[in-house]
Amino acid sequence: MKLKRTDGGDEFDVEIVAHEGEKIRVRIDGRDVDAGVHLSADGGAVIALGGRRFRVFGAKTRDSVLVTMGPASFEFEQVEEGRARGGRGLAAHEIVAPMPGKVLRIMVRDNDEVHAGDPILVLEAMKMETTLSAESPARIKRVLVSEGQMVDHGVVMVELAPVTPDS
Repeated sequence: MKLKRTDGGDEFDVEIVAHEGEKIRVRIDGRDVDAGVHLSADGGAVIALGGRRFRVFGAKTRDSVLVTMGPASFEFEQVEEGRARGGRGLAAHEIVAPMPGKVLRIMVRDNDEVHAGDPILVLEAMKMETTLSAESPARIKRVLVSEGQMVDHGVVMVELAPVTPDS
């Protein structure tokens, strides 16, 4: 995923490469970064990085990712890659779990059509609810999870197909 600071700051390519227990490996602009992540009861986390510990809170909204670290706050937006907004085709072919959590609500069924921004499902993680929405018009090919199911980071929860004139 490519992120850009909303204050006009830098763009970053960010990919979670591995996540096991309290250890995580993230690739930022092609450079692997290993960190320890300890989830807190208050919904935040403590990240151990380079011998230092940082208190972090994060939330994903429909349009941005909000992060606070100590007294600093940052807002990122996802940068469209490949084609311009409103182009034909799918922005993503799957809805994947952005973090481990519990599926609270599923708002779609197989073969439903959705528009960009329509809610697909709600995931609870670290005592926070995150609504995952369609990034472009799509047809729900298959819902692969059920309400109440626990999912790990990266699990495919919903498969999407392009909207065709005959669908």
